[in-house]
Amino acid sequence: MNPDGPLALVVRIAAILDDLDIPYALGGSVASSFFGEPRATADVDIAIRLNAESGESFLERVLAEFYVPTGSARNAIHTHQSFNLLAESSGFKADFFVAGDGLLDRRQLERRVLIPLAHVPAGLWVTSPEDQVLRKLDWYRMGGSVSDRQWRDVVGIIIVRGTALDLDYLRDTAGELDLLALLEEAIADAVE
Repeated sequence: MNPDGPLALVVRIAAILDDLDIPYALGGSVASSFFGEPRATADVDIAIRLNAESGESFLERVLAEFYVPTGSARNAIHTHQSFNLLAESSGFKADFFVAGDGLLDRRQLERRVLIPLAHVPAGLWVTSPEDQVLRKLDWYRMGGSVSDRQWRDVVGIIIVRGTALDLDYLRDTAGELDLLALLEEAIADAVE
């Protein structure tokens, strides 16, 4: 593992979150690289469950090592939005998405999977491949259905995971989120 790479940043942040007993799930391109096609990135995305108390504990810990715009972070914790952290030594950034009560937010943390990694005794909590597909389809739709990167990540996960994906869960949840047509299109692209 590159000591200055995005995975090293995730491992350090995960250790802090585990120590504070704060639920998290790695998402974005780093997570999709575990289950789909690898893709380089300069930042990491982490879904996190924070309230005012756990948020303050987290900020206190990370401020010792990282740059965090604390005003933005406190506001994001209160409003269930996003904030970021910068590893000044490497320039890598972590984007934290404070989970709310929406279906995708709940499921992303409820269905996360623990990925064992060499030299990381606790492993990493990663968004399940199914919930990555759903989250990326939602981002794709919110971005006007034009992001080739999001679409490639979705199709890559479907190709690599194949029959290991829970298609019933995917279709049921996509239906609830009005993403079923996009999901079916991605599945069709994956089998071409």
